Amino acid sequence: MGLHPSDKHRMPQAETAPILETHAAPPPPKDHLSPAYLFAVAVKVPLICLSTIVMGSISFCCSLFDKSGNTQHRIARAWARQLLAIGGVRVRVEGLENIDPAGSYVFVSNHVSFMDTPVLMAHIPVQFRFLAKQGLFQIPFLGNHLHRAGHIPIPRDDIRGMLKALTGAAEIVQRRRICLMIFPEGGRTHDALGLQEFKDGAAYLAVKSGVPMVPVGLLGMGQILPMGSVHVRSGRATLRIGKPIPTTGLSLKEHKALTDRLRLEVATLSEQPLAEPHGATPAAEPASAPSPIEG
Repeated sequence: MGLHPSDKHRMPQAETAPILETHAAPPPPKDHLSPAYLFAVAVKVPLICLSTIVMGSISFCCSLFDKSGNTQHRIARAWARQLLAIGGVRVRVEGLENIDPAGSYVFVSNHVSFMDTPVLMAHIPVQFRFLAKQGLFQIPFLGNHLHRAGHIPIPRDDIRGMLKALTGAAEIVQRRRICLMIFPEGGRTHDALGLQEFKDGAAYLAVKSGVPMVPVGLLGMGQILPMGSVHVRSGRATLRIGKPIPTTGLSLKEHKALTDRLRLEVATLSEQPLAEPHGATPAAEPASAPSPIEG
């Protein structure tokens, strides 16, 4: 998207962390019958399910008394730490000094594993909510809990409804000064296939609400729980938090340029190569319709 010369001074300058060399990730490990696999299936998976049921029930009960969702988020952070402990996942966090725990941000992250969510919840010390597919809110018990916890549903097959939901989310961010977490690729993606094209919804929402955007990179998650696997492997992961990108003064017309910049920053932080445009569709999980966000 081209910018008018008078607008160039308003775009955030590229004063970011040192550029990291991107490289192709190793192929995801394959499941095979082994003592580690049997232990994961017989011990880790049941414990993860038990923790999810117990902590989810506690969170649901707390939601009857706390309409803000803050208590539910604290419980979710405890649940996330339990899952990482059960899985034997150790996380190195870089860049915490870039964010203010009392600030309001829109975080955008790459997404390669179901374990990404526990890593983010356990180690980013701010109250944040997810934008989630509307279909999740229609699941009995889960949907009601997501509503009560303050997460925001986004319809994926209704463009007008999607824009209305994004506008409403921006108003919530402004009014309650909370943060949002978005996976803008449109779904989990095989790590080795590179970082897919970003949907525009995250940048649109941040510009609309006037809060900074924070790029986030996750490394090593595809080795811990690859797509299509139930084998949670012990290992090390890295969470990198980039410098906030201000959106104050930007117009909605500039959100596409901001989206492109965010993708480059997340690729740098996650050390992922950029996927070619023609490879975006087969690499990401199938979606019911094009969407500017991921749930």
